[in-house]
Amino acid sequence: MRAITVPAFGGPEVLRAAEVGPPEPKPGEVSIDVAYAGANFAEILYRRGVVDVPLPYVPGIEVSGRVRALGPGVEGLRVGEPVAALTIVDGGGYAEVVTASADLVAPLGGLGLGLDVAAAVPSNGATAFLVLDRVARIEPGESVLVHAAAGGVGSQLGQAARLLGAGTVAGTVGSPAKAEAARGFGYDDVRLRDDPYGGPYDIVVDMVGGPARQRSLDALAPMGRLVVMGNASGADDVAVAANELWFTNRTVSGFNLAAFSAADPAGAGRALRRALAAAASGDLRVQVEALPLDEAAEAHRRIESGATTGKLVLAVNP
Repeated sequence: MRAITVPAFGGPEVLRAAEVGPPEPKPGEVSIDVAYAGANFAEILYRRGVVDVPLPYVPGIEVSGRVRALGPGVEGLRVGEPVAALTIVDGGGYAEVVTASADLVAPLGGLGLGLDVAAAVPSNGATAFLVLDRVARIEPGESVLVHAAAGGVGSQLGQAARLLGAGTVAGTVGSPAKAEAARGFGYDDVRLRDDPYGGPYDIVVDMVGGPARQRSLDALAPMGRLVVMGNASGADDVAVAANELWFTNRTVSGFNLAAFSAADPAGAGRALRRALAAAASGDLRVQVEALPLDEAAEAHRRIESGATTGKLVLAVNP
């Protein structure tokens, strides 16, 4: 089968098209003929070697397509039906065939979602609901600040916060050009990341790191929660003093979708189905742009440059 591989860690130029053997589903797994694969910052981390994976490696943490085969013990899915899936545990989505735990595969029948949109939902949509509901434990009327508000996951977090009953939903962006895009995803207030954040906020979601992390902590209200879910800036880690949390009644939590999906695939699967239903109903708007699979390196360049709004997907066999 055709796949995009990482034969050596490095920049976008290391990505290579290759012919590799299609994977077969193990017990409890499903193989999928891939239509579209989402392009995410997470795959850039794998490509750079930030996450230690065996080489050559096929990246790709989410896909849409049709069920190809069922592994032993799989029930509730049938060969040929359209599905969306989280392939984040083992990767492999940048290919014509991928396998995933059946718990991380969601049928699309009756939802009315195009396969391009369905490929853009799993990682960002599931993350948005898990971060706000399971980690931050959002309460009705609470205020939320989201960094990188115009990006793939940021565009979903603001909308999910609104669906879960948030009051004020604010976002930060890296450039003025992204502010209007972020407002289109339902943010009440959009600011440049270097400007004052306002607040205080009950919940801050930070995938940027660096100076934004300490400023996010400072922007929390008493009993506020900071959720750390990335370090897109590539900055050194920011130390948080436990005594400061004690004296200010604040909380810092972390969320990593890959680790969560490996530890609780059923929970991740429920969040996936919740996000797909919200996208199908129109409650969760997804802005999608498709590029051919062979332009995976271009997708990575655009994501790394911060030039994207919404979500890029790769057309494998659309």
